[in-house]
Amino acid sequence: MEDTSEVRKQHRFDEQKLHSFLMRKVPGFPQSSTQLQVRQFTSGQSNPTFYLSKDGCEYVMRKKPPGRLLKGAHQVDREFRVQQALHKANFPVPTPLAYCSDESVIGTDFYVMSFVKGRIFRDVTLPDKSPAERKEIYDALNATLAHLHSLDWRQLGLQDFGKEGNYCRRQVNTWGRQFRGATKLASLPDNPAAEQLLQWLVDNQPILEEKTTIVHGDFRLDNIIFHPTLPKVLAVLDWELSTLGEPLTDVAYVCMLYHYPHNMPIHLTNPKQDKFSELKRIRGIPSEADFVRAYCQRCVQPYPVPHWQFYLALCLFKMASICQGVYCRALLGNASSQFASNYKEIVELMLSLGLDQTKRLLSVAGSPTSSIILEMKPILESQPISERASQILQKVKDFVKNEILPVEKKYLEQVQSGDTIWCVPPIMEELKAKAKAQGLWNLFLPGVSGLTQLEYAFMAEAMGQTFIGSEPFNCSAPDTGNMEVLHLYGSPEQKRTWLQPLLDGTMRSCYCMTEPDVASSDATNMECLVVRDGDSYVINGRKWWSSGAGDPRCKVAILMGLTPNKDKSRHRQHSMIIVPMDLPGVKKIRPLTVFGNPDAPHGHLEVEFTNVRVPASNMILGEGRGFEIAQGRLGPGRIHHCMRAIGMAERALEMMCDRAIKRKAFGKELARMGVIQHQIAECRLEIDQARLLTLKAAHTIDKYGTKEARKQVAMIKVVAPRMLTRVIDQAIQIYGGAGVCQDYPLAAFYTGARTLRIADGPDEVHLTSIGLQELKEQTVQSKL
Repeated sequence: MEDTSEVRKQHRFDEQKLHSFLMRKVPGFPQSSTQLQVRQFTSGQSNPTFYLSKDGCEYVMRKKPPGRLLKGAHQVDREFRVQQALHKANFPVPTPLAYCSDESVIGTDFYVMSFVKGRIFRDVTLPDKSPAERKEIYDALNATLAHLHSLDWRQLGLQDFGKEGNYCRRQVNTWGRQFRGATKLASLPDNPAAEQLLQWLVDNQPILEEKTTIVHGDFRLDNIIFHPTLPKVLAVLDWELSTLGEPLTDVAYVCMLYHYPHNMPIHLTNPKQDKFSELKRIRGIPSEADFVRAYCQRCVQPYPVPHWQFYLALCLFKMASICQGVYCRALLGNASSQFASNYKEIVELMLSLGLDQTKRLLSVAGSPTSSIILEMKPILESQPISERASQILQKVKDFVKNEILPVEKKYLEQVQSGDTIWCVPPIMEELKAKAKAQGLWNLFLPGVSGLTQLEYAFMAEAMGQTFIGSEPFNCSAPDTGNMEVLHLYGSPEQKRTWLQPLLDGTMRSCYCMTEPDVASSDATNMECLVVRDGDSYVINGRKWWSSGAGDPRCKVAILMGLTPNKDKSRHRQHSMIIVPMDLPGVKKIRPLTVFGNPDAPHGHLEVEFTNVRVPASNMILGEGRGFEIAQGRLGPGRIHHCMRAIGMAERALEMMCDRAIKRKAFGKELARMGVIQHQIAECRLEIDQARLLTLKAAHTIDKYGTKEARKQVAMIKVVAPRMLTRVIDQAIQIYGGAGVCQDYPLAAFYTGARTLRIADGPDEVHLTSIGLQELKEQTVQSKL
């Protein structure tokens, strides 16, 4: 067996007792009298790993090392537990088969799992692969890590697998103790470089709120088994360091490779590789920036990653601490690796690389450049988006101009000429097929399109020129927000059942939040009850302004309702749940008109829910987490609304100018009148100001996340609808009577613009939020 050797002397155990255990406890284990074959894997530095075979059946065993061990280390029971949970969630891990805590069997705890046949790449430069193959392998690595971080650890029953929050602080403390403990255990002197790096990590921990996901803790290429011929991950190995924590630490752990020197003595740990070749020099392997950007797009994370140098320095110190443990176990005689005595040099190198990161951060922090200029730089540049995004944007603009705008009136005619206004206009399905064929589909979702919020903002502006501009690209609200929720927070089952059809465009959805009997601008007022009853939730209440519920393709709603819990705060009393629209008890009461317009076939309906029974598995993320989900949903959605508003304002201004040039009054063209020129100028000023503010909000979400952009998002939600209302009102004034009739779209534009000042929270709520945040920031500044 490749990569194995005879069981080393210090790791030998009673193989016959192990054999007896396997025959009793491992399902399907051969019961013949054939002898069990045992060999030890040469890889692995912590828990000894063994290859087992009998009668053609193959297994892998992981056990604790013998001898004195650091407290809290080598917990093979945790490895077994997390693999059980992940296996049930269809995440690629070996099948866990049996765990044994009885030390009388082989002297330590151990567990047995399936043997997965495939490729393990020990050399991260993939020297025998083509550039295309390297790219695919690293992309699969990236996608698997993003998949791991998307799993809901609560639904997997891992609530007690780690602590929520403060992960980085705990990691600094843990690896500081481990480094010092290993040093003391082997009676070695203190390491000054380790103490210096550790103190820097203590002093420079990020102040941003952490995410909490399952983290692997040792995620790297040689801990992955790939398909024998395809760039497909079959299994992720070595879960000893897994816990709950900040997912960016896993990303940084992978990216340590990009910082290793060209002459790194990798042969000390891998004799098959003479030296390390810098990844950036290898064709096909993505750069560190591209790798991190791809991960961020998959997980809808801000990019560039704030505090990236801290995460790298933490991972390098962690690696130094692990290597110190390996080296010290070699001195004590119980190391798993036969190369453990070489690790002293690796420890010093990791500490040196970690200290290099601290210097990089200091040089950036010491820059005199204004932070506001740095943040606005991508917006102010002449080419603020990537070349790929520029190409897609041009396609979107061309599609709107050549395909959508010419059939605007035909769409309305088809709605009015059908048996009912609640229909599916054939022209829309034709547009969708054309857009999908051109790859102009689901552009709003970064994890699918690969576009940033800033890049998509320009596309939303182009779509906003017409009220039917978003649907051909499958980018219409409320589907976009609902898909965002399911993508970010949905379980694998929810994604298969509801997200995928929405992404495919085969169904539509609605969002049920606002209620007629309470002031829904304060969402804690919502009274629609969602009560657990066995394996179901029972829903009772009434919602209105359920946008999209009139569409005959609307098959599902995401409903936010009250899940009472006296032990939780008022903002942990509401939840979001998926409600199929065809369930008994769901009744569409009436469509609500917008200034007399039913807005068909989309519609904004009043819907009654009477004893509607929904499977408990339809709860999104968990009870009491509705406001948390809403904040993640509304940030990008509000940017999309505002950029579409800017596109609509641009079209209104274009129509205004066209009318002013062609129309005469009192003996001259309107365009020659000073008052008209001033009105056009004011509109241009307001549109461009609103655009810059909205693009800044999009850029802030990309860079810092939705929570950190809440002030900018609130600002644009006030500014953009106000601007749009004024621009359209001015255009109507220049058109006169024609501006308020069906011959032109201005009247429809105006009703949508005025409504937007109420939708997603009225202006007053946003103004209060902006004022409070500004006061808080000013107070903080005055104390500095």
